[in-house]
Amino acid sequence: MTDDTALDRAHGAMETGGDAERLRFFERLADAELFLLLEEEAIGDQIRPQVYPVDGQSFVLAFDRIERLAEFSGQTSPYAALSGRAVVSLLEGQGIGIGVNLGVAPSAILLPADGVGWLAQMIAVRPEERADRPQELSAPTSVPQEVLVGLNTKLALAAGLARTAYLASVSYEGGRSGHLLAFVDAPPDAEAALGQAVSEALVFSGVEAGEIDVAFFASANPICEKLARVGLRFDLPEPERSSPGPVAPGMDPEQPPKLR
Repeated sequence: MTDDTALDRAHGAMETGGDAERLRFFERLADAELFLLLEEEAIGDQIRPQVYPVDGQSFVLAFDRIERLAEFSGQTSPYAALSGRAVVSLLEGQGIGIGVNLGVAPSAILLPADGVGWLAQMIAVRPEERADRPQELSAPTSVPQEVLVGLNTKLALAAGLARTAYLASVSYEGGRSGHLLAFVDAPPDAEAALGQAVSEALVFSGVEAGEIDVAFFASANPICEKLARVGLRFDLPEPERSSPGPVAPGMDPEQPPKLR
């Protein structure tokens, strides 16, 4: 299979770019669905990855396409489908790195254990809750291009979590001002994921001291009319319709897998 993946493209940009492209690659790695090679089939929520020694270090192997895993192993092998961030969280503190797409793709890379720890810290950033009330909204100004690109990429992955989002400049009662990303018609159980997505977009943008407030409104709220007039609009994609089936280990964020 020769079609490039998002991870391949991000890896290519990293090889010819600088720090910004390096951050983008690791953001795509965290976002990607990875197929983790196992020693044996998962038992409930417990998995045992195959661990390989490389230059005195230990690595698990993960691939961003199931076909790439099959090409590497040359046989039918047990695997777990996990998000990249789930793999990182699983391995944090274990002294184990990740070999990604080794021998089968241009994005082949070894991320050693200390790199796993660094990436775990990057994705561990959580938004803070505030109770400020917006007073004035206006068109967004002075938003770095890196932040806009990061937000656009993250929200494109947030299918079905909200209908629309608007980015606007905001001033609050009490005098604080900044930028606000307001999501429209997001169900309550999607709010944490959307807030985390915005936090990661800022962290991986490379912009120091970047900050964007996140808020959630029903479309019937009068503030949405103002946001539509002055805000920069992001339309989130509709979710893909698929028939229900068993959830692979690691794909349910409420029930992450455990190492055996």
